[in-house]
Amino acid sequence: MSAEHELPVDRALAALGELLHDRCATSAAVCQDHAIDVSRHAPAAPDGVVFPQTEDEVVEIARICSEHQVPMIPYGTATGVEGGVIASHGGISIDLTRMNQVLRISRPDADATVQAGVTRKQLNQVLQQEETGLYFPVDPGADASLGGMAATSASGSAAVRYGTMRDNVLGLRAVLADGSLVRTGSRARKSSAGYDLTRLLVGSEGTLAIITELTLRLYPVPAAMSAAICQFPSIASAVETAIELLGTGIPVARMELLDETLIDAVNQYSGLQYDRSPTLCFEFHGTPAHVTEQAEQAEQIAARHGGCGFQWATDAGQREQLWQARYDAYYACLALRENAVAYVTDVCVPISALADCISDTQRALESVAVPAPLFGHVGDGNFHVVLIVDPDSQEELATAQELNRWLIERALAAGGTCTGEHGIGLGKQSSLVDEFGPAVEMMQRIKRALDPHNLMNPGKVLQLSAPETTP
Repeated sequence: MSAEHELPVDRALAALGELLHDRCATSAAVCQDHAIDVSRHAPAAPDGVVFPQTEDEVVEIARICSEHQVPMIPYGTATGVEGGVIASHGGISIDLTRMNQVLRISRPDADATVQAGVTRKQLNQVLQQEETGLYFPVDPGADASLGGMAATSASGSAAVRYGTMRDNVLGLRAVLADGSLVRTGSRARKSSAGYDLTRLLVGSEGTLAIITELTLRLYPVPAAMSAAICQFPSIASAVETAIELLGTGIPVARMELLDETLIDAVNQYSGLQYDRSPTLCFEFHGTPAHVTEQAEQAEQIAARHGGCGFQWATDAGQREQLWQARYDAYYACLALRENAVAYVTDVCVPISALADCISDTQRALESVAVPAPLFGHVGDGNFHVVLIVDPDSQEELATAQELNRWLIERALAAGGTCTGEHGIGLGKQSSLVDEFGPAVEMMQRIKRALDPHNLMNPGKVLQLSAPETTP
């Protein structure tokens, strides 16, 4: 093809090849590897994949893509469930996994600065190896990259005590659509300086900027930890226990709910032998005396609601074994049907509305023919239904979509949100409008101001026109 007839993406790839050499890939195999996350959404491959190793390279990549008006899709570990890394408009997938250096750790300040490709487990391993006595507690389950976790404002089972990524990113560095590099936030624990751009970019799902570096809040490793599993006669009694426990002011570190369908699934998947009953998993952090006291109080509260069969563990290996059911939940769900996909819902409601919302959801699930385990981080009102559907069945997909719409409407009516931790991605853009109404127009104005050609992860979060390209 002559130079004058080259497509913009071809010209961009040629420039990127000169910049990165063998770290710019266009093979079908590499592009297909970057075409999907773990969601139900259909794959869409990028036109090319680049593997920057430095922030300066990300700046140059963005400048080249901006010059040729080619879409950019930030890519981490692809463990998201809302299609956030799918190249729905083509373009360049920017794989940040080689930017994986822990740059700085401060014990006195209890913070660390990392490149975006560092995973949460990697950071905690470094903190342990250097005997800092600190750790990073945000745990979405998967060993996700910290840049990706920030992009989706991930949280997980420990959010009830330690908060989400929005609470734990002190500052960051990011590259805008035109290649500009910005720094937001600081290492200070509070600031009144200007707009809170850190929180704007955390949760923006790569639609406003490419996060390259993060400064994170760390926490002392607790002197003692105690975990427990307790089973209940009904899911209502388990939720009532969770609500009462929170109301006492006991500082629960983790509290997870698994319904009987999920317990059955993890028994089969992980070779466990729990009774097929609704189950709560707890974890408490603190001094040995405080942890013992908290555990005893939790057991007493659970007993009042019919909880039985408490299994307590303080040893790290024993705690891991008790939590195995929750860690295996997603893949245990998938194993319920061969060649199936998981349609994952993700609502969050005020704690006072949790019991009614989960009870209503259980009743709604009675008419659903596909497996649909329910579980969640009930300590902060976030729960999920995972519908296991045949990807070739339009009827099953329609059933899942209908249930998801109903669940979101129920959560919004209770003063909740359409997504507690997974993000909007490809699948919940209309729900964002239902939740915020005219405020979505404000989000669109911000998007257009920072990314006027809609090049940053187009097709995600907001309903906008396709990227503008030049011939």
